[in-house]
Amino acid sequence: MVHFTLWDMVRDLLLAARWTLVLSLIAFSGGGLAGALLLLARMRGGAAALRLVQGYVQLFQGTPLLMQLFIVYFGLGVLGFEVSQWSAAALALVLYSSAYLTEIWRGCVEGVPRGQWEASASLGLGFAQQLRHVVLPQALRVSIAPTVGFLVQVVKGTALASVIGFVELTRAGSMIANASFRPLQVYALVAALYFCICYPISAASRALERKFHAPR
Repeated sequence: MVHFTLWDMVRDLLLAARWTLVLSLIAFSGGGLAGALLLLARMRGGAAALRLVQGYVQLFQGTPLLMQLFIVYFGLGVLGFEVSQWSAAALALVLYSSAYLTEIWRGCVEGVPRGQWEASASLGLGFAQQLRHVVLPQALRVSIAPTVGFLVQVVKGTALASVIGFVELTRAGSMIANASFRPLQVYALVAALYFCICYPISAASRALERKFHAPR
């Protein structure tokens, strides 16, 4: 049994929380970029692109994130690619996030009344101009809540990266609990840190909704 003071636990968990934040940021930003490209491909790429994007989204939405982490980490190894736990976790979460964000944003864009597209087209605006000046400003207001809600899910989803050996907040908590034999105290601190990460994100979302007068 290793002796841990309360400060030792908090310090080690805060150090591990850095990697939870970094992994969440990479997953969300990378997934957001890929999701935006997939959405454009779905809207303008023709029937073949539409089917491919739909299949991609259904694949990642229809399988557990845990399985995706295993497949990326061990599957790439079987194919001869040496990947670290960090790289595998980041890649799996980016793919997972891109599928969900594509679908979230598709719903928001399609939620803009068709008349807005027709009216902007009658003014001679091209597709890119319609998106930039007419559709996206309206879709943005609607997308705030589901997008931020998914970001919170990504933060909590990083805990699953512990199954492939990536040391983030949950993995660090498990290691400290096993060494100190004080699981209740340790996991209470882990839960508190997750709350401290996720609550400000949700609060910022509500502030943005009020600012843009987004409908609930």
